[in-house]
Amino acid sequence: MKFDTPATTNPIDRLKVIGQPHDRIDGPLKTTGTAHYAYERHDAVPNHVYGYIVPATIAKGRVVNIDTATARRAPGVLAIVTAKEAGPLTKGQYNTAKLLGGPEVQHYHQALAVVVAETFEEARAAAGLVRVDYARSPGAFDLAAAKGRAVKPEDGQPDTAVGDFAGAFASAPVTLDAMYTTPDQSHAMMEPHATIAAWEGDKLTLWTANQMIHWGKGDVAKTLGLPPDNVRLVSPYIGGGFGGKLFVRADAILAALGAKAAGRPVAVALPRPVMFNNTTHRPATIQRIRIGATPDGKITAIGHESWSGDLPGGGPETAVQQTRLLYAGANRMTATRLATLDLPEGNAMRAPGEASGLMALEIAMDEMAEKLKLDPVDFRVRNDTQEDPEKPGRRFSQRNFVQCMRKGAEQFGWSKRSATPGKMRDGAWLVGMGVASAFRNNLVMKSGARVRLGTDGRATVETDMTDIGTGSYTIIAQTAAEMLGLPLSQVSVVLGDSSFPVSSGSGGQWGGNSSTAGVYAACVKLREAIAGALGMDAASAVFDDGKVSAGGRSVPIAEAAKSGEIVAEDSMEYGDLEKTFQQSTFGAHFVEVAVHAATGEIRVRRMLAVCAAGRILNPKSARSQVIGAMTMGVGAALMEDLYVDKRLGFFVNHDLAGYEVPVHADIPHQEVIFLDEADPVSSPMKAKGVGELGLCGVAAAIANAVYNATGVRVRDYPVTLDKLLDRLPTV
Repeated sequence: MKFDTPATTNPIDRLKVIGQPHDRIDGPLKTTGTAHYAYERHDAVPNHVYGYIVPATIAKGRVVNIDTATARRAPGVLAIVTAKEAGPLTKGQYNTAKLLGGPEVQHYHQALAVVVAETFEEARAAAGLVRVDYARSPGAFDLAAAKGRAVKPEDGQPDTAVGDFAGAFASAPVTLDAMYTTPDQSHAMMEPHATIAAWEGDKLTLWTANQMIHWGKGDVAKTLGLPPDNVRLVSPYIGGGFGGKLFVRADAILAALGAKAAGRPVAVALPRPVMFNNTTHRPATIQRIRIGATPDGKITAIGHESWSGDLPGGGPETAVQQTRLLYAGANRMTATRLATLDLPEGNAMRAPGEASGLMALEIAMDEMAEKLKLDPVDFRVRNDTQEDPEKPGRRFSQRNFVQCMRKGAEQFGWSKRSATPGKMRDGAWLVGMGVASAFRNNLVMKSGARVRLGTDGRATVETDMTDIGTGSYTIIAQTAAEMLGLPLSQVSVVLGDSSFPVSSGSGGQWGGNSSTAGVYAACVKLREAIAGALGMDAASAVFDDGKVSAGGRSVPIAEAAKSGEIVAEDSMEYGDLEKTFQQSTFGAHFVEVAVHAATGEIRVRRMLAVCAAGRILNPKSARSQVIGAMTMGVGAALMEDLYVDKRLGFFVNHDLAGYEVPVHADIPHQEVIFLDEADPVSSPMKAKGVGELGLCGVAAAIANAVYNATGVRVRDYPVTLDKLLDRLPTV
């Protein structure tokens, strides 16, 4: 099915199942421990053995020698695979560094070998007996030091220029020119990267934790030199990904190599201390923002430059992209520069680009509002635009940004905020409020599904879509139920298998809208087949309450399949609507913090998110998405910081003891409001994504609240008490 004109009225608009706050249908499995995650597939592979990787302990150089003799004699050892035993491997399309290193070492903790043994303990012990001699090479590990050598990336965010930014900024009556930094951050998901691999002849099956099944299948085949049809990926449940499992990682490739060498199925999980340096992370940024405005608060010039680093062949953190679309202003520029660093691979982490960019831009907007003596909400509202600032005349399909701001201000009690920092107290605590805009582009991806109607009237949906904790099972079931007029209990959903139709996969906030649109397309085709089997006109047939009605007849839907199962398969493809309309999601974050006047301890007291993200397919699971993103924003604002050893080139705090993330005690009451909107330009579902919007802007709202509480402006994240202590108001 091709979606190339805005959606009109369709069966989804009935909102009998879609749009309702249904419990997650996978919830009972996950809460009882019966959902099968990658490393737990004893049902599918009951007698597998274990692999343990040997990671590099230098950041750059060459392997002179790997001595595996002692390890091979260790108890239980079945095989050891290094680059020498593996032979030539091709780097996957989505990997920057090789997943099996040697003799070249590209980054710290790059996998150099896998040891396979009968038990996990034997594999781990034997891996400790592998001896590696290196020739270390000097590397670049400091973004600030490499900034001057950064270049315009060949791929990725282009530089942009509209009007005369330099002239408008120079002549603006009120200006801001400030630098901001964000640190390297880790996904730190609960489930480690894990895979069980099994060969049957020359065919390989991987039970793995992967967000994008089709991408993963292609990269495994490319890396190992296999025909794609000889590779199967299975990933029905994923214990968190946040972008860290978009691409195949070392666990999958080494499990496959180990299983081939040992002649047995092999399970490999990356140990937590290895994950931080072996897999991907959100790269650090240095950002310069310049804003010029008239005294009445209208932006006349806005410029945003960003520097980040990655391995050779990698890409930048696109931190300037929201600045191209969020605020009005006739004269604008953005620039992105990429430095070569020899740190582990930088890549996508929840809301890549906007998450880091808004951490800087939304502080700058508050600083500018203060210069103009304007309320921060009012300043943002004054600079709203209903069309693409770079392409006047190209309107937003939906843009309820001002409504988000005003609704949030009213709900949060923004009028009680003191415009003068450091004036609100609660005993020993300084209290402040902060606000920030939320923005994330709406992305759609081609997505397919197969829907079966059984002889019992039950529908089954099959698609390689994944559920990373986002509620895919439930919203896909809701879509099929709505389209076929069935109760939710009469729909089964099977996900995460590369033998199923190719879906959008989970990532970039595109998964929910795109995957359900694919199910919609398959259901349209199934409705036609059902109507035909019943001798009814498909165009006028009504599917409701388990029956199909048309031409004065009404029959149970199961009647259509009495002679056998009916199957339909289709994909939703997208036309050129993005050329006519800019599709984005918007929101506003409001935060109240308290800062201890003597110690500088920061506590978040209240949080509110107001989101305009098209039709909300399931308010309950969407709220969970947003409050999880808000929690992640607290971490980004106050604690998350991968600390780089700039001598040896690795992340020092590479475990959950040293890399701090929010816990229950850090998170206060969270409120989420979804504006009632439906965007017919987005898809037949009239939905958009919301899971990343909930993160965008949160950190800046917290930083702005800390400034309002203390009068101390911190431009370098995270906002920790050591950056406040010597500047706090006198007790």
